[in-house]
Amino acid sequence: QVQLVESGGGLVQPGGSLRLSCAASGFAVDDYAIGWFRQAPGKEREGVLCISSSDGSIYYVDSVKGRFTISKDNAKNTVYLQMNSLKPEDTAVYYCTAGSRSSCRSPDFRSWGQGTQVTVSS
Repeated sequence: QVQLVESGGGLVQPGGSLRLSCAASGFAVDDYAIGWFRQAPGKEREGVLCISSSDGSIYYVDSVKGRFTISKDNAKNTVYLQMNSLKPEDTAVYYCTAGSRSSCRSPDFRSWGQGTQVTVSS
């Protein structure tokens, strides 16, 4: 059974950092595309970053380039989203998702975690 569990969200001041974790079970993160999405209040869910063994990391949105990075620890079967220089507009629920394919360019995301809230505010 595929399961994704996010953690690491919270309240942080503008300019601060957070690292989100996505612990996977039921499959190996090294075999599939793993993405991070976010959904702000009143907005549609948007893709942020994806990682796969075939593509490396791919940004889905320009606004986080230079601030967010994605990585994975195959031994722990966990994917991370490192978020630096956070801005109020980064406030959202962040979701981890696993694709049915190994490429971030056509991942076919099907499995989702429950999400973790990130709030950037002074």
